[in-house]
Amino acid sequence: MSEPNFWDNQETAQQITGELSGLKQTLKETNEFKGQLEDLETLAELVKESDPEEAALYQEEIEANLETISKRIDSLELQSFLSEPVDKYNALLTIHAGAGGTESCDWADMLFRMYSRWVERSGYTAEVQDVQVGEEAGISSATIRVVGLNAYGFAKAERGVHRLVRISPFDSNKRRHTSFCSVDVIAEVEDDIDIEIKDEDIRIDTFRASGKGGQHVNKTDSAVRITHFPSGIVVSCQAERSQMKNRATAMKTLKSRLYEKIQDEKRSEMEKYYGDKGEIGWGNQIRSYVFQPYQMVKDLRTGVETSNVQGVMDGEIDLFIHAWLRAGGPRARSDSKLDD
Repeated sequence: MSEPNFWDNQETAQQITGELSGLKQTLKETNEFKGQLEDLETLAELVKESDPEEAALYQEEIEANLETISKRIDSLELQSFLSEPVDKYNALLTIHAGAGGTESCDWADMLFRMYSRWVERSGYTAEVQDVQVGEEAGISSATIRVVGLNAYGFAKAERGVHRLVRISPFDSNKRRHTSFCSVDVIAEVEDDIDIEIKDEDIRIDTFRASGKGGQHVNKTDSAVRITHFPSGIVVSCQAERSQMKNRATAMKTLKSRLYEKIQDEKRSEMEKYYGDKGEIGWGNQIRSYVFQPYQMVKDLRTGVETSNVQGVMDGEIDLFIHAWLRAGGPRARSDSKLDD
């Protein structure tokens, strides 16, 4: 960074400064933890050497610091589970409505809100790249770019089919309905990853952006959709007013998806990075959200459950993510089932 021409290439410079920021944060947390341990050791020595009255005061201070240091240990331990080379990257989280029609589109919209709140709670930044509105309600699909250190490492725990059981607000007879949505999470690979995309292998379509916007966004064909013929992958972006920017973002997303596919083929484990979502319907869910007749959210891979449904829908999903990481990540499995 001290080189005179460091800022000549803005994109490379920003990438390096971002990497530096992440390394500094890791060192800061480790050094702060080390300092807290040394302080506790000093207090422990003072307890041994002081008279009973002073020793009692030092003991109180030790106990007051134990809760703080326990949380720090928990945080550092979770970070130690993020050992894959792409865990530190940004994440591209995509929600697709599945079996259930209008119900599933509404459920997809609810998940979109839940993940937006989780991103905010986690200190990350959310950038909505694409939203496809449902025919009657909700959304049929949406892609969120989650920006921050280790965003992919934590977000990948959400990959899979999510099942909702509730009394439908769209049913005049107030019957109970089951809806499904799939969530796919991939790492946003950096530009130094060698992925070749030939011009003859892709088709680029432009279209008018849907959704809310100003006077410009809905009046020009600024949205971009790219189809990659060899893999069948289709990506789109309509987040920016500029067609050029949307095209660049879509190409980066395509590159990320191709990278995930290559990693799967190399390892012959289709859930190593991309996940084994299966059909978006019965028997493939990783988590069930029951609103009626009782309230319960249960992760079927780890068995972790909570009755705080409102909290979960407000983005409090770290208990599921952390349990999944501790259980071995993609290897986490549970035969537990959640009755209707």
